[in-house]
Amino acid sequence: MSATCPWCNAPRDSGSTCPPSCPACGAIYAKAEAIKAHGSAKAVVVPAPEPPAEAGVLDLELDVGHPVGDAELEWKFCLVAIPAALAIALAICVSGMGAFLLRLFLSMPVHELGHAVSAWFCGYTAIPTVWKTLVPETRGLIAPVALLAGLAYMGWRGWVAENRVVVGVAVALVLVALVCTFGISLKTARMIVVFSGDGMGMVLGTLLMGTFFFGKRTQLYKGSLRWGFVVIGAAAFVDIYATWVKARRDLDAIPLGSQDGMNADPLVLVEEHGWTLASMANRYFVLGLLCLAALVAVYVWGVRRAAAERDSRRVGRG
Repeated sequence: MSATCPWCNAPRDSGSTCPPSCPACGAIYAKAEAIKAHGSAKAVVVPAPEPPAEAGVLDLELDVGHPVGDAELEWKFCLVAIPAALAIALAICVSGMGAFLLRLFLSMPVHELGHAVSAWFCGYTAIPTVWKTLVPETRGLIAPVALLAGLAYMGWRGWVAENRVVVGVAVALVLVALVCTFGISLKTARMIVVFSGDGMGMVLGTLLMGTFFFGKRTQLYKGSLRWGFVVIGAAAFVDIYATWVKARRDLDAIPLGSQDGMNADPLVLVEEHGWTLASMANRYFVLGLLCLAALVAVYVWGVRRAAAERDSRRVGRG
């Protein structure tokens, strides 16, 4: 390609017009070159620019045009981030003061959020605090309406972005909310809310860690939120699950005490809902295993996609 216009020999423009054309004579470079070479030219078709991804909708195609500057470094991050966060959290968990601080600032908020999330899905207008989640005695109207509105908005954004996964997740969560709000008794709903402090806490911790591989066009990646989510998720999961790994071997490790006049969750499950200590320990333990299995699956998928992007860029440079 010459440095001048093939029609009038003026210096080529750097590319400020679309399609590229000469600022002196107005000739389209591609058409002028074709006429010079062949005596005629077909219409020049300029592809439309790819529309930007919808902000707030998870980008699940990590290897197609995602804005990762250094694919090699991103692959290393994907390979190391979650295992390192889990290892560090485990090391802190087995220490003394470190374990207390980890529970106070990272694990306990996730535990209380676990209570609140399950309460919202069961129709309760719950308010999570640092050490306690305020759950009314009866179901209300605010939580179901707000939750369904949020899930509907999530589904709509997924539909606009043509992201079937997001739409499917939104529909599934709406069905769960409807069943838990209208299909189960108040006593069963209260039992789920109590169990979900540690139960949903492990699920939320797993979800927080899994976000590391998603949202490369959102603030999860651009604002480095994924690093904070991985740290919080790993700390919460390790702290909660460690209790039930110990309890499965030794039932005396189950925290059955009370604080500020309130019974601990395990004691409520035993005294008010008739759970045995062994069944409780097994249920939490199995749930933790399922969370780990899901995390491993997402981890393998994310690392492989990052490796594919790294390899494709190597080929492109070669």
